[in-house]
Amino acid sequence: MQSFDMMDNKIILRVQDRICETEDEVLSSELFSGIVTSALEKLVKRNSILLNVFGKNTVTDSDVDTIIETLKFLSKMPANLVPNVVPGASILLKDPIQFNGLVEYIYNFWRSFDRFIISDSKGKDWDKRPYRTFNETIGHLTNLIRRMYRDIQENVTGQHPRIYRQVAAGAEVSTIAVSKAVKLPMEYEVLNKVSMMRQMLIYPPLILTPPNNKRSGRFERVMENPLKGIDFNSREWLCYPAKVGELVILVYFHNSYAELGHSLCNLFEMAEDEDLERAPDAIYAYGVPPESLARFECKQIFFEDTANNILVGAVPRSAEFGYFGYLKKMILTLHNIIMMRRGILPFHGALVRLILKGNIDRTILFIGDTGAGKSETLEALRGIGEGEIQDLIVIADDMGSIKIAPDGSIVGYGTEIGAFLRLDDLQPGYALGQIDRAIIMNANQVNARIIIPVTTYEQVIRGQKIDIIMYANNYDAIDEEHPIIERFKDPERALSVFREGTAMSKGTTTSTGLVHTYFVNPFGAAQYKDLHDPLAKKYFEAFFKANVFVGQMRSRLGLSGWERKGPEDAARELLRVIKG
Repeated sequence: MQSFDMMDNKIILRVQDRICETEDEVLSSELFSGIVTSALEKLVKRNSILLNVFGKNTVTDSDVDTIIETLKFLSKMPANLVPNVVPGASILLKDPIQFNGLVEYIYNFWRSFDRFIISDSKGKDWDKRPYRTFNETIGHLTNLIRRMYRDIQENVTGQHPRIYRQVAAGAEVSTIAVSKAVKLPMEYEVLNKVSMMRQMLIYPPLILTPPNNKRSGRFERVMENPLKGIDFNSREWLCYPAKVGELVILVYFHNSYAELGHSLCNLFEMAEDEDLERAPDAIYAYGVPPESLARFECKQIFFEDTANNILVGAVPRSAEFGYFGYLKKMILTLHNIIMMRRGILPFHGALVRLILKGNIDRTILFIGDTGAGKSETLEALRGIGEGEIQDLIVIADDMGSIKIAPDGSIVGYGTEIGAFLRLDDLQPGYALGQIDRAIIMNANQVNARIIIPVTTYEQVIRGQKIDIIMYANNYDAIDEEHPIIERFKDPERALSVFREGTAMSKGTTTSTGLVHTYFVNPFGAAQYKDLHDPLAKKYFEAFFKANVFVGQMRSRLGLSGWERKGPEDAARELLRVIKG
């Protein structure tokens, strides 16, 4: 049994038993009929010359039936024989070259969709034999469609191709989802009818085009549960159980955001079965009906359900919010609030462990806004220090937390196993070196993004003693009073710089120019200043007491003409500080 949904540029195929096993089954399917109909409607709107195949510039339901029947026989026999068995095929095939162009167009039209298979493991053990399941679904469908396409083309043209391109002809993503009741408070039990993702298979590099490519505004706290009264249709929703640092956050996403929800696999570790035996720390519903949030002034909201000791986030279903940042940053906002409630200081920045020859081992925390030069400086450091660096281990790429150990040392943790990066800011070698695992979004637009795994969950949560904490300053020019790296003499001066959170915006949100963000962290810290302020004061005093190097690094990334050289100079100076 299988069903499908076509929406915008997505096709979601749900399988509960078996997938099409023969070419005839594919060509006779409701989905194939829908693809051919939609493809021909697009040609009619364009008044394409490919319509000459029909001998007219309109297409009827009867024409659709005829072309599908013609394709069925073309998958088995040469074109010159098909008119003998399919009435009307002689008109379609009068010009084989033009008909072949129509076949190519329909094939590429199908491949222009983001294509997902959901293997719904109701009453089955598909999640216990994932490799076999993936072979029987996504692998089988890919081979079947590609073979069918080639058979038809060869029977139309009478020629074998000289070059074969093994493109992803079936689905690009396959998921095994199960019905799994997790320990949710009674008010949230309606969510247990939504299938939970347990395994995924993707064919990277995966190129997706979500409806938006920037995030604006910030997430606001509300005093009423935004999920109250919402009915979650199990056909329209999926749950990705994300391990965010030490937390488990259940992320429910609507089919409208399927390409974004599935992309979480490159950013957050998927929770294990044992992780789901305890109650989740937070819930995020991404893509709720817009009318359900009409009572709230802001539409990017979260609620602290103190009665049930759980945080709840929600964003409505709208093209405006169809950007991965709304997914990632809300998840991290929920994480940060929970950490602060536990007396742990969250940070917005990058945490790396750098091991140099000569038994030098340092862990560095760069705190800074998006575009401040954290990633750029690290990439410059890889090149400049190539002969001296033994290992550079990423612990946190964008967000994490800090704890004070019983002995007074400062220990850092991450949240994500992946990175959500601007494609145009990456060093060429880095981008190309990781492209085979990447999910790429809005590749032809400003602020094109790439999501790639950069570390392991074990590195994220193991805890690493921090030696250096730097504020990433991308706006100051360098002079005698403003060195590339400046060490702060006391916690008060350090707190002042970090709290002010000044940065030159790179345009990755709707902000531009010089901006100020409380601790460069609008993801929880800014909403809970009364909680964060005393926590930050306590931690910064602990930094100095533990003799951690606390300062700021001027990357000049936000200054015109210094986009490359600024981070390189900062990397050289950082290497000197580490070795000194």
